[in-house]
Amino acid sequence: MIQKEGVDPDRGFMVLQQMPGFVAVLAGPKHIFEYVNDAYIVLSGDRNFIGRTVRDAFPEVEGQGFFELLDGVYSTGEPFKAQAQPILLQTREGGQRYVDFLYHPIRDEAGAVSGIFVGGYDVTDSVRDQARLAALEELGRVLRLGDDVEALPYAAAEVLGRALGVSRVGYGTIDDVAETLHVDRDWTAPGVQTLAGTVKLREYGSFIDSLRRGEFISIIDVRLDPRTSDASDALEGRSARSFVNVPVIERGRLVAVLFVNHEAVRQWRPDELALIQEFADRTRAAAERGRGEAALRESENKYRTLFEAVDAGFCVIELKYDDAGQAVDYRMLETNPAFERQTGLVDATGKWVSEIAPGLERHWFDVYGGVGLTGEPVRFENEAVPLSRWYDVHAFRIGSAEDRRVAVLFNDITERRAAEERLQGLNANLREMVAEQVAEREQLWSLSQDMLVRADYRGMMSAVSPAWARVLGWSEHELQSRPYATFVHRDDRAPTLEVIDRMYESREPTRFQNRMKTTDGEYKWVDWIVTPETDADVFVAVGRDLSQAKAREAELEAAQAALRQSQKMEAMGQLTGGVAHDFNNLLTPIIGSLDMLQRRQIGGDREQRLIDGALQSAERAKTLVQRLLAFARRQPLQASAVDLDTLIRGMADLIRSTSGPQVAVEVHVSPDLLAARADANQLEMAVLNLAVNARDAMPGGGTITISADRAEAAGPAPADLPAGDFVRLSVTDTGVGMDEATLKRATEPFFSTKGVGKGTGLGLSMVHGLASQLGGSMVISSRSGMGTRIDLWLPVSAERAEIPSDDVGAVEAAGRTGVALLVDDEPTVRGSTADMLMDLGFEVVEAESAVQALALAQDGQHFDLLLTDHLMPGMTGTELAREVQARWPGRPVLVISGFAEGEGVDEDLPRLTKPFRQAELAQMMAEITTP
Repeated sequence: MIQKEGVDPDRGFMVLQQMPGFVAVLAGPKHIFEYVNDAYIVLSGDRNFIGRTVRDAFPEVEGQGFFELLDGVYSTGEPFKAQAQPILLQTREGGQRYVDFLYHPIRDEAGAVSGIFVGGYDVTDSVRDQARLAALEELGRVLRLGDDVEALPYAAAEVLGRALGVSRVGYGTIDDVAETLHVDRDWTAPGVQTLAGTVKLREYGSFIDSLRRGEFISIIDVRLDPRTSDASDALEGRSARSFVNVPVIERGRLVAVLFVNHEAVRQWRPDELALIQEFADRTRAAAERGRGEAALRESENKYRTLFEAVDAGFCVIELKYDDAGQAVDYRMLETNPAFERQTGLVDATGKWVSEIAPGLERHWFDVYGGVGLTGEPVRFENEAVPLSRWYDVHAFRIGSAEDRRVAVLFNDITERRAAEERLQGLNANLREMVAEQVAEREQLWSLSQDMLVRADYRGMMSAVSPAWARVLGWSEHELQSRPYATFVHRDDRAPTLEVIDRMYESREPTRFQNRMKTTDGEYKWVDWIVTPETDADVFVAVGRDLSQAKAREAELEAAQAALRQSQKMEAMGQLTGGVAHDFNNLLTPIIGSLDMLQRRQIGGDREQRLIDGALQSAERAKTLVQRLLAFARRQPLQASAVDLDTLIRGMADLIRSTSGPQVAVEVHVSPDLLAARADANQLEMAVLNLAVNARDAMPGGGTITISADRAEAAGPAPADLPAGDFVRLSVTDTGVGMDEATLKRATEPFFSTKGVGKGTGLGLSMVHGLASQLGGSMVISSRSGMGTRIDLWLPVSAERAEIPSDDVGAVEAAGRTGVALLVDDEPTVRGSTADMLMDLGFEVVEAESAVQALALAQDGQHFDLLLTDHLMPGMTGTELAREVQARWPGRPVLVISGFAEGEGVDEDLPRLTKPFRQAELAQMMAEITTP
């Protein structure tokens, strides 16, 4: 309520009352309160100000310098202004606040100082946001520059501890069975004992049960919390009267915790808890990245979320200097969404400021140029005349001076500057200011994009702004002739009226969201800020349409979920490729040794049967590894003639085993089917993808039919199919099918009906892309409840398909023999290959690395040809082959790779894929040694 002594309310004080900043009027040298507005009471608490001196109303401010400043303004007549000034107040919230304020003398008719005008803003949230950003910036620097991964948790704990001003911060691992916490090193404030060592958690309460459930724990006073009250003495003995714990759960088990301890009772603020959670998340991500985990993208996403969500404008600029070292221009390398709102500059990224803001004042270039050269951060306020705005700017250099990059964080303070100027001129011309404020209010009422309303507690609206018609479509007459509850969604009516009733009782402003009905029967989400008027049973409210924001949130959440699933599948593919490569190394000596035993007819008939069986199993393992490599995307698209009958029947058993007992798999291939031009490995993956989709579409079981026929028997061809001869490969199921909406989006990347974690939404899009890349087409036919049929139209190959044979033929080394220099870091692979070479008539010199092989050659070791593994520690096989060709021209080389596509191997180098038989090795030797 307005507190004012001896003066009737007038329009001037009504304006002060409605201002967003706090205002007070003090009289006499003792600074007696004559007036305070509601914002002043919200900041300081209701202390019955009128008629009291400042020292009497604020005894806790003694010693903080404010009384002395007031005395100085009164005695000198000079105004005083300060920004982000800390002040400790005894209020319900408690703790330290920060204010921007102005002390301006009030003069009587004779010109003597008779009082002081006090005005300003509570900027606590802004200061805390800046402190939070500074802490996160320091954390980012520590995590970015830290070379020792094990030291990162301590470094992060130190930054967090100093930022929060607590007693202790640290990270510890937890033995969930023994219920113990092990701490290697923690950060502590001076005089606080470390927790380094092993601690039995049950001796300090039952909060470990909350940690196991993955709960974020925040305890204000251990004496009062039921989880710690019985062990409060032990906790206080460890300087932990209050604490926060952030659990780390992996695979459903509690494995670690971030702990923040304070030796006194502490009311943890939401921004402090959010900062602790942020530190926990970012530090863990950095540690995982340092140990080889793929956490870099997650860290970048967190940064991007903060970058996109912060209300302040932000940009990274690149400076241009002249020969004298003066900044003459700068370019916007990166901007956040708030940049456009704060500046009005559209599509500024990548452009020079001279292009988008011609005529910008010289001081902007000088300040930013100085930051770029010296590395000293600056904080200042200045006006940008071409933009017609004032800014509060914090600029700091990124990288070194040579990078010429500066990060700029800024807020548009045009309104605040205008308010300050109005406050300074208020005492001289109050009535003129009131008239201007009234005009501005009327203009705001008419032009505001938000819905403004004045209503009573009986449920009727007495005044509505034009924005209601723009947002919801209702006319002013319709809105004022019906209770406002009738425009609220029925599920939101009771909560809305309950909030308004509570506001009526408390007389405090409130904020809530609900759904409001439009004239076309739809509903829109609206964010309401409602304030009661103190002199009447009415209230005023501001409503902002959240429709677009809600839609963006939903789209962002769906995109993030799809991206996370895609990242999981990419990681699985990389792991599969690595495992398959290792299996190839294991299979090479197995197949080579079995092949040699079979060819030398070691043992009798029984032993030969066993050797033949083992060799067949090894060959099947080789085929499986090739499919794993195809899954890992380690094989490029290599089109050749493919026998669809052989391919489909070769996959039938695999599809049956992955489909389960409730699904029948049938194969129908037309006789005399021509070979298709395709990549066999990629086509196998496509068929497997389609079979898995078919299986998932039949949760209760059914039949999968895989068929192939000639184009003339397949019916009309797709409209997008080019001219030529084609065969059709089809996968049909008897499952749930697709409706028209799903069918239209089936090939969109990341579109999936399986739910998060059950599919990437990439399967059909990849198959569609494969068919197009091969010069064919994919057609989907489906109806809801009637199953699905997917046809792949593939071009006919001009060549005949090669039918693989189990008979490798006689081993015979064509071309010349001589000394073979064999290089492989795997002893078993090297030994097996050496035996094959010697059996082919070669003398073999072995080396376990490229460096050792070069050393042997340089020391005079003669060799006629080089056989080298590709992936080895240090120098690769490709690099060794190039070195040999450069130093010893004409020497044949052969590169052996565990990846089927020879990843990293130059295409012009002869190569052999592991595993291989002696016949395959002999054939390659013949090719490279025959002149």
